[in-house]
Amino acid sequence: MPTKLVNADGISDTTTDAVMGQGVTVLFTVPGAFTPTCHVNHLPGFLANQPKLKAAGVERIICAAVNDHHVMKAWAENTGALGQIDFIADGNGALAKAFGLELDLTAAGMGPRLARSAMLIRDGVVQDIFVEDGPGVGASGAPAILMALEAANS
Repeated sequence: MPTKLVNADGISDTTTDAVMGQGVTVLFTVPGAFTPTCHVNHLPGFLANQPKLKAAGVERIICAAVNDHHVMKAWAENTGALGQIDFIADGNGALAKAFGLELDLTAAGMGPRLARSAMLIRDGVVQDIFVEDGPGVGASGAPAILMALEAANS
């Protein structure tokens, strides 16, 4: 599926296959860039654990949100994650629909979003998916992904 990728090289048009189709990828999805839990808890956890994730065999860490690529770039720069984590701008929610992770936040004035989740993807195939069933970061946080990687690699 076509997507906008934000990484250290800039913003590019690409496909999800090109981004997640080879190697071991961790994709974590958030309801929105700069939103309180996403900005203070979810993204910083993956940024802080990036060396451990790489040591566990993860080749690429990607964050996706239903925001445009300009917002995603600003968020990546603001958090210091640019160059360590790649970002997918799911501006139209196509990725959210494809993964079945649509979250309707219309009542909160935010419209359709991606549910908070994380997944381990190996050569384009989702091996494990962890979707939060309530507010906060638990099952989809970096520590949970590290434990899943440890279990898969043992």
